[in-house]
Amino acid sequence: MKLSANSGNGSDAPLAAPAGQGQGHAASGQLTLDQLHHLVSSGRIDTVLLAVPDLQGRVKGKRYGARHFLDRVATGGADMCAYVLATDVDMTPTSGFALTSWATGYQDLAVTPALTTLRLTPWMHKTALVLGDAVDHEGSPVEVAPRQMLRRQLDRLARHGLHVKAGLECEFVVYQGTPEEAAERGYQGLRPLAMGNLDYALDHPPAADRFFRCLQAALAGAGLPVEAVKTESAPGQVEVTFPYGEALAACDGHLAFKHAVRAIGGRSGLTPTFMAAPTTGVGNGLHLHISLWKNGANAITGTDGALSAPARHAIAGLLDALPQMAVLYAPNINSYKRYVPDSFAPTTASWGYDNRTCAIRVVGHGEGRHLEIRVPGADANPYLALAAAVAALNHGVDNALTPGPSETGNAYREGGPPLPSTLKQAQVALRNSSIVRDALGPDVVEHYARLAQLEISHHQHIVTDAERHRWLTRA
Repeated sequence: MKLSANSGNGSDAPLAAPAGQGQGHAASGQLTLDQLHHLVSSGRIDTVLLAVPDLQGRVKGKRYGARHFLDRVATGGADMCAYVLATDVDMTPTSGFALTSWATGYQDLAVTPALTTLRLTPWMHKTALVLGDAVDHEGSPVEVAPRQMLRRQLDRLARHGLHVKAGLECEFVVYQGTPEEAAERGYQGLRPLAMGNLDYALDHPPAADRFFRCLQAALAGAGLPVEAVKTESAPGQVEVTFPYGEALAACDGHLAFKHAVRAIGGRSGLTPTFMAAPTTGVGNGLHLHISLWKNGANAITGTDGALSAPARHAIAGLLDALPQMAVLYAPNINSYKRYVPDSFAPTTASWGYDNRTCAIRVVGHGEGRHLEIRVPGADANPYLALAAAVAALNHGVDNALTPGPSETGNAYREGGPPLPSTLKQAQVALRNSSIVRDALGPDVVEHYARLAQLEISHHQHIVTDAERHRWLTRA
């Protein structure tokens, strides 16, 4: 929210999963292993990307010849250097992580393909993508891996007979010019794809319309049909929402979505950014729409039409625990520049019915009633953001917590305790929280506290343009 395209595939038609091939059923764009065999045999796929979601929520891995992947990797797995799960955004090898470091020789970890994530990538020629789970060489999951962190919290919630369905709603800003051109200009003077406030507009400039059409077609071809695309109030800002579904699959799809946005944008001469605050006065959010389900039914609403007991426990847990886990959904210095009063980004631990000033918004009707968690920015790793939310739900349900009254006014002025306003505050809260240590485990807490420290240290001694502008002739 504002505070206050062409895919480049040439003549190649988007691939679609072959109907009736292999065992079971895969949605269009998603593949079974048998379907992949068919596509490789027919020459329609020649490359498979095996990717691990890294700490920053990016896909990191290797390109494999498709036949080699089928013969060796699909069932045998692969090795990757463990530092893909123990490094900063620049992929800088560093000390201080227990998982791997110079002291341990930067050993490998094993990656097991999660074959249920196998999908086409129509934005890449003759290519399929599969995500992998990081395991140690005894076959045990690597607990600091984002995908495993979310899975662990979902398993804990299942002990109560509850499970989560999730839909992700993400904002990003698109600038004219390629990423290489933007870098050459030092990221100065960037021009948005469209000017002015186009919130809810349906008369988009031709370049924006082409980008949206290519993105929607590519995502549908990957088994990720969008629910809606809309332009937002800031120049060049876009919001994409997806239908809700299983929580882990929603995050898997989000990684593919961001990969598609960047690839299609770059080939269209555009630079998309998922920064939380790409420029002063503009914020990009990643809203988590989640519902609780039990015995096949939405468990948010009770038989009397009011919020159910599990829903009230969940809201109370979110309010109590989420402020202590901000490192997981606001991972860098810039993340905290999105939290500005009267900005549609929350600043307090508050909840309300259809109230966009709150951190937790109860929204929807009947079976569609759910919670919208508005604290993560678009820069968040979706697995970590959702893991934090589910860990907070667990905290509330485990302890039968009860929330205070809902906010009916402006939560910026009347809301609950403030959310952390800096990464340093968030790091201290993470390290000192017994709730977080119980939920995530001390090793996970130290791993992500170390990641936060890398970001803090990186910025600590850098002199910025804003400092020169304010002080150069005044000091």
